[in-house]
Amino acid sequence: MSQREHSSRAINIFKLFREALSGSEQEYTSGSINRAIFMLSVPMILEMVMESVFAVVDVFFVSKLGVDAVATVGLTESMLTLIYSIAMGLGMGATAMVARRVGEKNIDGAAHAGMQALYAGLFFSIVISAIGIFFAKDLLHAMGGSDALVNNNYHYTQILMGGNIVIMMLFLINGVFRGAGDATIAMRSLWIANILNIILCPTLINGLGPIPAFGLKGAAMATTIGRGIGVCYQLYHLFNGKGIIRILRKHMGIDLPVMGGLLKIASGGTAQFLIASASWIFLVRILSGFGSDALAGYTIGIRVIIFAIMPAWGMANAAATLVGQNLGAKQPERAERSVWKTAFYNMVFLLSVAIIFFAGAEAIMRLFTQDVQVINYGVQCLRFISVGYAFYGYGMVISQSFNGAGDTRTPTIINLFGFWAFQIPLAYVLAKVVNMGPSGVFIAIPVAESAIAIVAILIFRQGKWKTVQV
Repeated sequence: MSQREHSSRAINIFKLFREALSGSEQEYTSGSINRAIFMLSVPMILEMVMESVFAVVDVFFVSKLGVDAVATVGLTESMLTLIYSIAMGLGMGATAMVARRVGEKNIDGAAHAGMQALYAGLFFSIVISAIGIFFAKDLLHAMGGSDALVNNNYHYTQILMGGNIVIMMLFLINGVFRGAGDATIAMRSLWIANILNIILCPTLINGLGPIPAFGLKGAAMATTIGRGIGVCYQLYHLFNGKGIIRILRKHMGIDLPVMGGLLKIASGGTAQFLIASASWIFLVRILSGFGSDALAGYTIGIRVIIFAIMPAWGMANAAATLVGQNLGAKQPERAERSVWKTAFYNMVFLLSVAIIFFAGAEAIMRLFTQDVQVINYGVQCLRFISVGYAFYGYGMVISQSFNGAGDTRTPTIINLFGFWAFQIPLAYVLAKVVNMGPSGVFIAIPVAESAIAIVAILIFRQGKWKTVQV
């Protein structure tokens, strides 16, 4: 290929990139599949990058406060995954239903479904807030936190769980936008939230001028405020924007049949993540028995892993939108081709990340801490878990594609057996019975994730997801 052809190709890619960020294209049921994947994936990947930066930024600044502070973040994050599960499940239901309506060219139906999702999210967030505000200490004790850790740091848990509505709405409303193909709005809301978090986190932790130093509480405050502003941006575009979905007065009535259909899909999605989240909580509980150093190393390591995994989830979310819209347009074969292509690209990306983790694990950990024991555990976490990335690249796309079709039951069953009947027992046996310690937990994770991915691929090939009605 000549230099001129290389330059021309680079210019075309740059133009496509700018077009993807502008959000000008929102219908993906015709034309090039590769183009559709690119146009959806770019903003969704950048959206997920911003979500993962939340985790890394917080732990970077919190790590300066000591091992107990990092351990508190790890314990709280494990509990917050339950909130993420509900939010992601509702967002998944919203994505599937909105995408199907958009594929059918029923925009009013899509907006109406989005409004029902908001009502459901509001209800769950109120219940969780009450639990988090009044039982933060009990929850941290139940997770294995020491008396000193709980008494000194429970406000962090209290603020994040009490203000969980911003987490709930951020995920849920982005699910509505993704289903409509308005991926750029979802991306921008995370950018706004994260930029504010980056500014506020060190400011509120350490203090600045008249602003006092809040310590660990400041990290929770920064995250909540940043996400809250991001939600305000989402709501403005949802009710006053010019995108494909705009909620009007006529869409605001409570519609129990539509909400019931959405909750049916969302319940499967929530169950998937609850199953996965509960398994992570059990893993943290096993690790907490080996001391704060092991727990801190795992917490930093898993935050770095999330940083890499979240962009891959962006591609998986793109596949879910493509499946939903193409099934709505009565094009199941195009939906399937979209999934296989996206899965391959995702696998290539995660293999690249795995190579980086193997080569630079220690250097990465030293960005967060100089504690030798914490670094050693974090290095093990990064290297062991990244072994399963090749399978995981395919598995996460396949799982989201089931969800995009409205078939949340299949990945729920796969997760139930893969995590609870396989991963947790394997982690316990390797760590406690075989006396491998934290390494046993780290090894169990990629083994189980790879097995789950293989099973998901085999079931997806059968094609029953193409017949699901939403």
